[in-house]
Amino acid sequence: MRNHHDYRNRENRMYILGISAYYHDAAAALIQDGRIVAAAQEERFTRKKHDPDFPKNAVRFCLEQAGISLGDLEAVVYYDKPLLTFERLLETYYAFAPRGLRSFLASMPVWLKQKVMMKKVLLDELTALEAIPRTRIKLLFSSHHLSHAASAFFPSPYDDAAILTVDGVGEWATASICHGQGNGIRLLRELQFPHSLGLLYSAFTSFLGFKVNSGEYKLMGLAPYGNPASVRVQQYCDSIRGHLVDIKSDGSLWLNQEYFDYAAGLQMTNNARWQRLFGFPPRSASDELLPEHCDLALAIQRVTEEVVVKMAVEARRLTGARKLCLAGGVALNCVANGKLYKEAIFDEIWIQPAAGDAGGALGAALAAFHITHGRERVADEKTDSMAGAYLGPEYSDQDIERTARRFGAVYRKCDSFDEVCQHTTESLVSGNVIGWFQGRMEWGPRALGNRSIIADPRSPEMQRKLNLKIKYREGFRPFAPSVLAEYVHEYFEPSLQSPYMLQVADVKTERRYSLPEGYHDMTVREKLYIVRSDIPAVTHIDYSARLQTVHRETNPPYWQLIDTFRQQTGYALLVNTSFNVRGEPIVMSPDDAYRCFMRTEMDCLVLGNYLFAKHEQPRWQERQAWQEEFALD
Repeated sequence: MRNHHDYRNRENRMYILGISAYYHDAAAALIQDGRIVAAAQEERFTRKKHDPDFPKNAVRFCLEQAGISLGDLEAVVYYDKPLLTFERLLETYYAFAPRGLRSFLASMPVWLKQKVMMKKVLLDELTALEAIPRTRIKLLFSSHHLSHAASAFFPSPYDDAAILTVDGVGEWATASICHGQGNGIRLLRELQFPHSLGLLYSAFTSFLGFKVNSGEYKLMGLAPYGNPASVRVQQYCDSIRGHLVDIKSDGSLWLNQEYFDYAAGLQMTNNARWQRLFGFPPRSASDELLPEHCDLALAIQRVTEEVVVKMAVEARRLTGARKLCLAGGVALNCVANGKLYKEAIFDEIWIQPAAGDAGGALGAALAAFHITHGRERVADEKTDSMAGAYLGPEYSDQDIERTARRFGAVYRKCDSFDEVCQHTTESLVSGNVIGWFQGRMEWGPRALGNRSIIADPRSPEMQRKLNLKIKYREGFRPFAPSVLAEYVHEYFEPSLQSPYMLQVADVKTERRYSLPEGYHDMTVREKLYIVRSDIPAVTHIDYSARLQTVHRETNPPYWQLIDTFRQQTGYALLVNTSFNVRGEPIVMSPDDAYRCFMRTEMDCLVLGNYLFAKHEQPRWQERQAWQEEFALD
């Protein structure tokens, strides 16, 4: 029998597996000699959004993608240090006693049974995947914010950069400033629990009726519906700064715990105090969105941007670096990222596409390779090492045909990809909504053209149609443009490069339409119906757009499709939203894609070179509706 360990040494290859799990967004990532081989979130396999459980399916996929077994791994690295987190919980409960007794009693059994014994838990899970001696698995633990920092710096194009990580909390840290140089990362500043920008933003997410750890996107999308000239917005900003948070000049902050309940309680906010402060009660998810809700969303977005900018200024001062890398959940706030870009504090900014906890799995593996093992790193200052973030599973023609047989689906196979693009473009121009499924699945929360729902950005009705008939979600939520990188300057300003949909840009002035008189006095629903530009389906109500630039080098098929659309229409962009319905993870397999296609009012489905038209499909027989299968987010 071959000895995997000896074989690995003979080949002189170093494989390291990173894992995040047991909080939210469990994931696995595999590197070989510092090169990213595969990465995926567990939710895509289990179809449970933000699945926190051990990522056994993601681990199995990573190993299969490389053609190796557990015995070939140099190390398995967990993205967090659970004992430090346990220490923080105990000290916090002690500090807030007796207020946190209920929460303490609820959480301790889980901690004592599972998380304190994390080494044993991880080894149990790994050896259940493959029967090898436990002593063959070298298990390492990275700190939470080092994992974030490594995920931001090591895949970036830069040899020297400031690193800013901001999230809710990991162990004790809630934000950090580091300096990345070569294969090293040096911690310079750290903000600690319970003072957290991420938790502050999540508190407003909760108070405004959205779900914490998933509804933050909604809060960001709601903010532009606030009236920027409103006295109330300024009053809310003043109340936040005067009562909830003390913001220092270096971006550090202090949260007044009299207004919060996350440290030791069972909810985010002290609702009675918040109601007195802002003048209205917490909103429930089913309540109508009122102007005061929109104005409060705008206020906290402004405060968040202020803090992020101050942190960035401090990072520049401490490091002297001209380039910045970002990670942590707050780095997914693309509006704040856009503000950072406009402030020009740094010459260049690079953001990890899986900036949240899932990305910690990748960062943990890279930290072990470059820091623990001291392996060198080469950065060319131009190209990141994320391979466009297309790091997940891909499927063959045989897989697609098996799906078609399983569901009795009717399809047409095109002879060439040119034919696929031509037919798809014709369907888009006819006003159809299309499920687009190609190549390897994306890594991170954004669909980047391989598991996307696409449409014509010129259609005035498309945003409403996509929200209400395809995604089944709130009508106010915006959609992103996928624009050819070569043509971004024709549509947006600044004409930045944003391959991972993590930056906001403004629609060019000459493409905008004037707003009607009394616009800011309209309801959210009325504002939705106003056509604001010649690309209305991707123009948010403040004329902004969450931008994805499509590059021929990283995604030739998607680039070709958009270029075909450009040749026919003169517009070098498409609407792009993730291929899923509300509450469902992004589809992974052809089976997932066909089910989502049939459960919605999507018109067409493209799986590789195979075309499926809705009107030709057999009647959908599945009894379980998506609303029953997926908990709404």
